[in-house]
Amino acid sequence: MEKTNMDSLVTVLAAVEKLGFQSQFEVNGKNLVSLKTDQHFLSTEVKIAHYYRFEGESSPDDSSIMYAIECNTGEKGTLIDGYGPSANLETANFITTVNSIKK
Repeated sequence: MEKTNMDSLVTVLAAVEKLGFQSQFEVNGKNLVSLKTDQHFLSTEVKIAHYYRFEGESSPDDSSIMYAIECNTGEKGTLIDGYGPSANLETANFITTVNSIKK
C-alpha cells in the first residue's frame, strides 16, 4: 500500500473511506445515528477502530478529531467533532461511554 501523508482531515477521511468506513455518523442524545441508514446505536454497540486528531493551523478553535467507528451490525463509518474548546459536549459524552477504543 502506498504511504500517505496523514496530516489533514480530508486526506485521512479519504484513506479510511477506502478501508470501508463509508457511513457518516452523528450523536443524537445517547445514540450514535448513521446518516446513511438512519440506524441508532448505543455506545455498547460500537467500537472505535481508530481516531485521528488535527490541530488548527491558525487557531486552537479549528482543532478536530475524527473517529473511525465499527458498529455491531457491520456498518463502518466516521464521526467528526471539534476538539478542545470547540468540542460538542453531547458527542464527547457519548465517546466517553464507548468501551472499545483502539489507536
